[in-house]
Amino acid sequence: MQRPFWKSWPWSLWAAAGLSAGLLELPFPLAGPLPPWRTIFAWFALVPLLSAILSVTKADRPRPLRHAFLPAYVCGVLWYMGNCYWIYDTMLIHGGLSPLISVLLLVGYSLVLGLYFGLFGLGVALVRRATDSPRLALAVAPLLWAALELAAARITSVPWDQLGYSQVDNTLVNQLAPWTGVYGISFLLVAVNALIAGGLTLDRCSGRRWWGIAGAVGLMVGMAGILILPPHPAATATAVLVQPNLDVTADNSWAGAEWNRHIAEFGRLAGEQCKSYIAGMPQTGAPNGEIVCPPYPTHPDLVVWPEAPAPFFEDDPQFRSALTTIAHSTQAPLVVGNVGMDFSTEERAWHTYNSALIVDKNGVRIGRYDKIHLVPFGEYIPFKNLLFFAHKLTGRVSEFSRGTDRKAFQAGGTPAGTHRYGVFICYEAVFADEVRELAKSGAEVLVNISDDGWYGDTSAPWQHLNMARMRAVENRRWILRDTNTGITAAIDPYGRVRQSIPRHQVDALPAGYAFRNDVTFYSDHGDVFAWGCAILSLGLIAWCLRGNAGLKIQSKARS
Repeated sequence: MQRPFWKSWPWSLWAAAGLSAGLLELPFPLAGPLPPWRTIFAWFALVPLLSAILSVTKADRPRPLRHAFLPAYVCGVLWYMGNCYWIYDTMLIHGGLSPLISVLLLVGYSLVLGLYFGLFGLGVALVRRATDSPRLALAVAPLLWAALELAAARITSVPWDQLGYSQVDNTLVNQLAPWTGVYGISFLLVAVNALIAGGLTLDRCSGRRWWGIAGAVGLMVGMAGILILPPHPAATATAVLVQPNLDVTADNSWAGAEWNRHIAEFGRLAGEQCKSYIAGMPQTGAPNGEIVCPPYPTHPDLVVWPEAPAPFFEDDPQFRSALTTIAHSTQAPLVVGNVGMDFSTEERAWHTYNSALIVDKNGVRIGRYDKIHLVPFGEYIPFKNLLFFAHKLTGRVSEFSRGTDRKAFQAGGTPAGTHRYGVFICYEAVFADEVRELAKSGAEVLVNISDDGWYGDTSAPWQHLNMARMRAVENRRWILRDTNTGITAAIDPYGRVRQSIPRHQVDALPAGYAFRNDVTFYSDHGDVFAWGCAILSLGLIAWCLRGNAGLKIQSKARS
């Protein structure tokens, strides 16, 4: 009887996969804000996996590609299950699904996305086997990793917690982002991992010493980046970011007196001016900012209401009247999360959108942004005929339609003058190539509205915040991030949270910000670096496959 394949493999392969998965969890938020010192693990977390791949692809090892793919795949599955464990909580608590179904959704998600890790291991092994050069295989590793992160963004549309996000607090390293996006940072991290792995595994003839020295230097330089303080640009305008802290599981229909009470509270929060704030991120021990009045004489430059479970429908006269009243009282433009509605004459049906409505200081409609990238199982149901049980996850709005237009909106009549604002909603913060289009189209400040209440007290709100912070770095723009339950914050163009308020409380943040109209290389050109990595990787893999096929033909001819 043939032994199972996993029993014929050395236990060290599985240990390396598990160790790399565990180390990769550490440079990302786990259940709260990420301490900067933990980001150092990203610089060597892949070393066990890369070393194991090199060891199983030596000339005397049978089935090297399979032996490389499966441990790397297991590493990826374990990492996704740990990094995105909050999927279980969201589906169980807020989706109303059973524990079994919630687990199956988390496992299925991890099994699919873990394939990217498997393909990474397979690509490194293929280059090693086809060229008989461990140095070339390690040199290709950063290219493959960046290419597969691009694939995750473009094919499966889940670029969640790409490796480079771990360095959002590294002032030295994240200077790559305005040029390469987050992909350049991921490339650098994997390159240092490969250098360290080479220093540990290559023989002396392959320059083991020099690989090790280069890896050590890269590690030290990378670690030093967390000690460098970013620039401190001055704020020249003020926005009031309203945090309503609405219960995402409650019935928020707001009939009669309840509507009046909530609207009155919205108006009160929108008018807040002088109060304290957290001078940094919540739950990090950051000091409280002094109680100061924002730099405006009588009213702010913008008021923002987040994506939230509120009965705000654009065609509701009661809602539009409330916006006009609040705009008049604050004498400021409003960006308000709401449900947009359009009637399609061709389909003879109404379409609903997860939207942000923009009105001027007189309450006159400027425009509306409709969310383009919807959340699977939250705002639409993929394969809904098959996944019939998932209808609970979409709440009272059965399914949103996708928006089609991404543009900047011009608003003015405030102390800061007339400026252009770019709005993106919730999950769209993880799509770098789409957010950068706002800066390219003229947005001088970015506004991100979100409802992270669905995540609860898991790692997800903090992971989501860090990805939004990277968008600020890539585009060198202030981001006003307004959320239902937190984390509501003002983020400067270097990714630093300058002001915030505590989570899970009804509050408002009068936040300072400024305008910029310069365009970074990344804002202008997008994922050029990542596409270059993808093209080089595909070309090299094709060459290796052709060479590997030739070797097999020669081997058969000799036999």
